[in-house]
Amino acid sequence: MTEHSAPTTDGTEPLDQVGAATEAFVAHRNLLFTVAYEMLGSATDAEDVLQETWLRWVTVDPGSVREARAYLVRIVTRKALDRLRVLGRRRESYVGPWLPEPLLTAPDVAEDVELAESVSMAMLLVLETLAPVERAVFVLREVFGLDYEEIAQAVDKSPAAVRQTAYRARAHVAARRPRATVSPTETRAVLQAFERAVQTGDLQRLLDLLAPDVVALSDGGGVKHALPRPVVGAGKVARLLASGWYGRGVRRSVEPVQVNGGPGLLVRVDGEIDGVLAVHMDDGRVAGLYHVRNPEKLSRVGQETTVSR
Repeated sequence: MTEHSAPTTDGTEPLDQVGAATEAFVAHRNLLFTVAYEMLGSATDAEDVLQETWLRWVTVDPGSVREARAYLVRIVTRKALDRLRVLGRRRESYVGPWLPEPLLTAPDVAEDVELAESVSMAMLLVLETLAPVERAVFVLREVFGLDYEEIAQAVDKSPAAVRQTAYRARAHVAARRPRATVSPTETRAVLQAFERAVQTGDLQRLLDLLAPDVVALSDGGGVKHALPRPVVGAGKVARLLASGWYGRGVRRSVEPVQVNGGPGLLVRVDGEIDGVLAVHMDDGRVAGLYHVRNPEKLSRVGQETTVSR
């Protein structure tokens, strides 16, 4: 052991060890955040999990770590699983429909089709229907490409059990997976037309743009007015949008943004951010609308959040 790496007398870690741990953590931070977010559907809780992961990481003996990325993913997965079980109980008492916490993402996220789909509001809602371990296995295998042995260590299961879990989770998601979206160019054109129709309350244009089985959901968290249940069908959703959604006489503006790797609108009322509308498109039409108004879920929509694989 070199002199500068000797243990400190007060029980704290030597500076070079903390520095190396910090460097490794920062190098993989965006990946770790994305893993935690896809498992939890909450950026706030994902950040808490990252903090817990860091506190655990700095206590690890560097000599016991063969590959920092795999070890960190293992820690963050275990911490996220613990948090997911708590969140499941908390969401049972959530007031009104629950939607994931929206993220404003950079345009280049949409270019990574698999990543964009995995963080989309539609996919996160599908992942909510999985059991915690199934969700972890699906995310780590299908999105991040970890092998079964690595996943087994992260979820404390045998590789054989992980293979079975991955098979079940894959079949479950496949039966509910959102249909393929349209090309970026077509997406922009449809979103622009949709934005104008919403702004002007053009009922016929909305009917033309909405898929027949379009679904609209909203989340106010019991604080802001929201739809008490999903609204399904082009006619019902078009009338909802044409009515002004917030009612007549409200000074509302919408701004096109990238939400969770896909198209969306940032909604302002009287100049203040009031909500985020994530838009899912299929075959050139709007097939899903996910409207988040809960103020506790809007803290990150003032700037882009980096997600990565």
